[in-house]
Amino acid sequence: MAESIGVWIFGARGSVATSLITGARAIARGLTPTTGLVTELSDFKALRLTGLDRLVFGGHELRSDVTLEQAARELRDGPRIIPHEIHAALLEDYAQIDRDIRPATTMGCGKTIRSLSRQSVLDDSMTPRLVVDQIQADIADFKKRHELRRVVAINLASTEPFVESMPPFYANLAAFRKALKDGQDGFTAAALYAYAALDAGCPYINFTPSHGSDFPALCELALEKKLPHCGRDGKTGETLMKTVLAPMFVARNLKVMSWEGHNIFGNRDAVVLNDPKNNEAKIRGKDRALRDILGEDPNLHTRVRIDYCPSLDDWKTAWNFIHFQGFLGTKMILQFIWQGCDSMLAAPLALDLIRLADFAHRSGESGPMKQVSCFFKDPLDVETHDFWKQWQILKNYVQARGNNTGTASDERAGKAARGRA
Repeated sequence: MAESIGVWIFGARGSVATSLITGARAIARGLTPTTGLVTELSDFKALRLTGLDRLVFGGHELRSDVTLEQAARELRDGPRIIPHEIHAALLEDYAQIDRDIRPATTMGCGKTIRSLSRQSVLDDSMTPRLVVDQIQADIADFKKRHELRRVVAINLASTEPFVESMPPFYANLAAFRKALKDGQDGFTAAALYAYAALDAGCPYINFTPSHGSDFPALCELALEKKLPHCGRDGKTGETLMKTVLAPMFVARNLKVMSWEGHNIFGNRDAVVLNDPKNNEAKIRGKDRALRDILGEDPNLHTRVRIDYCPSLDDWKTAWNFIHFQGFLGTKMILQFIWQGCDSMLAAPLALDLIRLADFAHRSGESGPMKQVSCFFKDPLDVETHDFWKQWQILKNYVQARGNNTGTASDERAGKAARGRA
């Protein structure tokens, strides 16, 4: 029987997590096609990635007053993105997974995220060290009960408030561990999630704009533990379009003078991003990608807005206005409107990353997963934000690893055949 792997989700009853779990279980049951999953493209078959039917889910969640089934029902009846028949077919799955969801922490998350939580979050009186200990105990219990050899951790929680500069102890692992032991101020939930997961031996994915494994102390920890990790902030909609289109202007030597982007949506993430501090953490990554591709022209005007529009629910609408200059200084305009379902754009990418992180771990890789830069607005250790260059990095990786996997597999098959002869 094929080996199962654990998937530990921070934000386990959020819209993206609920969509991810629903999609994985629905595909495993043959209820829906694999459309939207990059890892289901033919190029990836040689990697022999873990099947979606072999993923076992658990995690941490702030909202204790909502079950996973109720979270799915919200997506069924509100934005209508989970079909009734799929929801009905997965009732037992939701109940089973719910038993593996534990209370989360609101440490350093700001007032807006704290307002989403009810009782049964990790006690505010707990020190950062105790929070880490509890997270690791929860993961260890999950791993033991399901007899799992490997667990991949992913952060799908809400965006934390922007921090201008991290405390000094984030600069190296020894200082971070000492601060944790001493109970110093300055820890955030995202940082504690990343530390706890990596220290427990789990490959780590940060799909949020919050700081996770991207600062020096945790990059050092990932290398110490020989673990792959990646992030930050999944690239699913408007920024995806920007990083696809902006290289076209560069390649055609067209001068972009202004690029305005305006996003509106109304789900729970939008409620959090309605707080200016949380909003700033999100828009910085969206704007930086564009400027990195177009160049540091001091006259270039760029701006990104994200506004809360309750009636849209999970349907995000982004309008972009691009004012550019061509031959003989002729000024021209390109506009586009992107309307997509926020959770259903993010969920398959998160599943892709889980499978690729597990593959990297099995392959003995450690450190930043540069090959998955095309999935992120702020990828680790990759210079370019150009989607096509990032996509080529992934294709090259898949081709190289696929060849190695095939060769190793053929050798194992040959040895087995010789043993039977």
